[in-house]
Amino acid sequence: MSKPDFMSMTRGELRKYILEHREDEEAFQIYLARFTSDDAIIFPAPQTIEDLENFPQLHQQHLDQRRNQA
Repeated sequence: MSKPDFMSMTRGELRKYILEHREDEEAFQIYLARFTSDDAIIFPAPQTIEDLENFPQLHQQHLDQRRNQA
């Protein structure tokens, strides 16, 4: 059985394939390489209750960023 052309698949198609073929490491690595943004902002996990005070603003910022990418 030949593998599909992962590079021509859309994000949704590749995600569906990975979920149906969880053992396919190559497909997973291609998914990560294609859809991991270099400019992604990673926030550390909150350590205290005070850290959660900024959550609403951070969440809104994330939602705005996702809307702009769509």
